[in-house]
Amino acid sequence: MEYRLLGGSGFKVPVLSLGTGTFGGGGDFFKPWGATDVAEATRLVDICLEAGLTLFDSADIYSQGMAEEILGQAIKGRRDKVLISTKATFRSGEGPNEVGSSRFHLTRAVDASLKRLGTDHIDLYQLHGFDAQTPIEETLGTLDDLVRAGKIGYIGCSNFSGWHLMKSLAISEKYGLARYVAHQAYYSLVGRDYEWELMPLGVDQKVSAVVWSPLGWGRLTGKIRRGASLPEVSRLQSKLVADSGPPVPQDYLYSVVDALDAVAQETGKTVPQVALNWLLQRPTVANVIIGARNEQQLKDNLGAVGWNLTADQIQKLDDASARKPAYPYWHQQGFQERNPFPV
Repeated sequence: MEYRLLGGSGFKVPVLSLGTGTFGGGGDFFKPWGATDVAEATRLVDICLEAGLTLFDSADIYSQGMAEEILGQAIKGRRDKVLISTKATFRSGEGPNEVGSSRFHLTRAVDASLKRLGTDHIDLYQLHGFDAQTPIEETLGTLDDLVRAGKIGYIGCSNFSGWHLMKSLAISEKYGLARYVAHQAYYSLVGRDYEWELMPLGVDQKVSAVVWSPLGWGRLTGKIRRGASLPEVSRLQSKLVADSGPPVPQDYLYSVVDALDAVAQETGKTVPQVALNWLLQRPTVANVIIGARNEQQLKDNLGAVGWNLTADQIQKLDDASARKPAYPYWHQQGFQERNPFPV
């Protein structure tokens, strides 16, 4: 397993982490993802550790906290062998303060996650979204206090726009507060918006990408083909889940899948392995979160490392997945002599 530095820190993480969105299966939204129990989660952790995958990603809202509880049970007795990342910000209760990135909410959210995970520290703690109603100084001051208290090792954010992230970094710089080293962002061969602004920002400010849904919200599993019906077991079978994910035009999706199929045949790898390997060769990407309903899916995704696509194969995938960006990014592409981004 390859390890990479996370942003501008000295903290190394494996290039793959296991997401726990499939743990628990609680509620209408998470049930279609999977319903991994403690026994199966323990087995998945075993397989990950054998492969050198030591980072496990969760969130307080995954199955109403059950995902963190199951992860905590699965790593019991071997906390020193694993790295944990989790998230907060989204609503975790009915009260007016049980949402957002205020000092009130974050301090309680961290303590609740620590209890569910059965640990005294979280290696990477990320804001699940931007809270425009809380001053950034309050949020970063709270996170800095939690770092100094030893409850958090490093901080990151997720689903921020460029100005959210840049303003936060500027405030950290101004007041000497803990700085975001990671941005957990959606990025895939059928979702390359990350490249327009967030990737150049990450290169310039040394903020690594931790990629969520690298298989395009379940579309690049190799089971979705032109003219074929959806597989029986797929999160896309749930309208609630499908409508909550990134939109992908069908013709565009099939063109990308055709290119993936061609490269998979050339390499002898599976479609998901090719899609994941492409991401691992993109600028700023330090870690890609893989999900698995079962052992076979996990083992297949682990096969994305230890080899590299050729330059020609990358170009084939780039060409098939390229889309004209929104303004001002399409305009900036015409001035790459002095403005070479996206990389």
